[in-house]
Amino acid sequence: MYSTGFCEEKIMKEIKVLGTGCANCKNTIALIEQVAQAKGVGVSIQKVEDIKDIMSHGVMSTPGVVVDGKVVHAGGVPSRDKIEHWLSQ
Repeated sequence: MYSTGFCEEKIMKEIKVLGTGCANCKNTIALIEQVAQAKGVGVSIQKVEDIKDIMSHGVMSTPGVVVDGKVVHAGGVPSRDKIEHWLSQ
């Protein structure tokens, strides 16, 4: 787990990216980091690669994204707009 170094608004989102390390999983992490930096939102991102842990969230298609304990996405790289929405809540 790691945290981004920027946090203008003092908001910290706990994010888990569920996936086995595929290209889409890596792209999802990179996009979340980019959007968080652009919006000034601090994020703590945890990569979850264990299939049992992934399935425990009910995610069958990766990458999955969990924000503050809630599954918000499964399958494919999420759009920038979706990520902005998650970070604004």
